[in-house]
Amino acid sequence: MKNILIIGCGLIGSSLLRSIVDKKIAKKIFIYEKSKLNILKIKKLKLPCEVTNDLKKIIPNLDLIIFCTPLGEYEKIILKINKYLLPKTIITDVGSSKEQSTDLIRKRLKKGIFWTSSHPIAGSEVSGPEHGLKNLFLNKWCILIKEKNTNKKHLTILSKFWKKIGSRVVIMDSKKHDTVFSMTSHLPHLIAYNLVKTATDFEKQQKYEIIKFSAGGLRDFSRIAASNEIMWRDIFFNNQKNISKVIDLFIKNLLAFKRDIQSKNNKSIINKLSNTKKVRKKIIKLKQDINKPDFGRS
Repeated sequence: MKNILIIGCGLIGSSLLRSIVDKKIAKKIFIYEKSKLNILKIKKLKLPCEVTNDLKKIIPNLDLIIFCTPLGEYEKIILKINKYLLPKTIITDVGSSKEQSTDLIRKRLKKGIFWTSSHPIAGSEVSGPEHGLKNLFLNKWCILIKEKNTNKKHLTILSKFWKKIGSRVVIMDSKKHDTVFSMTSHLPHLIAYNLVKTATDFEKQQKYEIIKFSAGGLRDFSRIAASNEIMWRDIFFNNQKNISKVIDLFIKNLLAFKRDIQSKNNKSIINKLSNTKKVRKKIIKLKQDINKPDFGRS
């Protein structure tokens, strides 16, 4: 590829920039970023890219456009660039919710232009270009979305792109994607936000210093709950149907735990606790985490 445009240069966008440079995938990388603070950081870090506002000039010459913004930004950016897009340009994104965004893209994108959605399963609670890592995607899953109208050539090129920066690629449709990640990603984040809110509410009610004595559990949940609130608001709203279903399932299981505790049902609660430990072993076996106490913290 000659020219790539990354729209939004936070953690994911700047990590992509670093990966593309490290693997020598493109000759020139353009960044479109609305945050003045992020632009200052990009310049201070001397990241190897050209920050641009002149989308009209560069878009016809692009091989790849990658949306790295919150889902709520997609529509206004599409409307901004739509008339300059050419069928040859591959367009993708890194969003965590797909069904609703796919419908929006289909309605807003002009005829003859293809969008092939991606979801790299990588990131952390921090945001901003200063936190970008060239190996952020190494050995991480990247989901590519394939629908009936997906451009197969673009899908193949994108698959090679993600593999080149170290990702393990799997293909699924948007419906399956949103169902899977409502449980594996979206619900855990929602629980983390709610647990931290519950802890702060409890602290006010009891008038004790609860947060000061955070044990490992609350500490680890607080890391997840420190994630970007705009990004996660958009994910929750975009995948509301699936998230609502897994919230209902979570509440059902939580109430079952409550009943076991209240009745001191030893057999039932031991069975639940021992079975859930098997999931941790499976995650380690699948190399989704390391087999070290406290996540390998020193």
